[in-house]
Amino acid sequence: MQTPAVPDLAHTHARPAHWLATAVAMAAVVAAAALLQPGSATATQAGGIRTAAAPAPAPAPDPAAVTYPLECRGAPSVVAKRATGDLDGDGRPETVVAAHCRAGSGTPPSGVYVLARGAGGPAGGTPRVVATLVDPGERRGVGGLAVRDGAVTATLFGYSSPDVPSCCPDQKDTVKWRWEGDKFVRSAAAEAMGA
Repeated sequence: MQTPAVPDLAHTHARPAHWLATAVAMAAVVAAAALLQPGSATATQAGGIRTAAAPAPAPAPDPAAVTYPLECRGAPSVVAKRATGDLDGDGRPETVVAAHCRAGSGTPPSGVYVLARGAGGPAGGTPRVVATLVDPGERRGVGGLAVRDGAVTATLFGYSSPDVPSCCPDQKDTVKWRWEGDKFVRSAAAEAMGA
């Protein structure tokens, strides 16, 4: 008997059991691929890839959640101005407020306060006053308040003598505070900007 040149392939004929096993294996591979996908990323028409957004930073402290060191003799305090920004470089925003007692007439003196969140929780702890930049005892009004490039800038109004009526301040200063080391350092805004 002569041996054929081609090996016997009778054992390679697919039977229904083989097709069923192949289909089950393919279904398992597709299901595993669907479950084990990488983090969310989407392609855009412009060719860029966007990944899932990082968690939002903690919000700036809410001025309404703070009790200010003002002696209002039963009258409520008012937050007249506010600005937010990261003043100490820790990546968490602070809030700077100008607050005064509500008065029926005249111009009540303002305090300028820096608010920060306490430690704890994903959004930080309860807001609190961490620095007083202008004490109300200085009898100053605040005309403008801003936070830019890690510094607080304010326009302060004051009085040249006790004889000047509280309605009509006769002095104006623009000042700047910057966090240095472990405290806020005050300078005239023109000097701080190099003018």
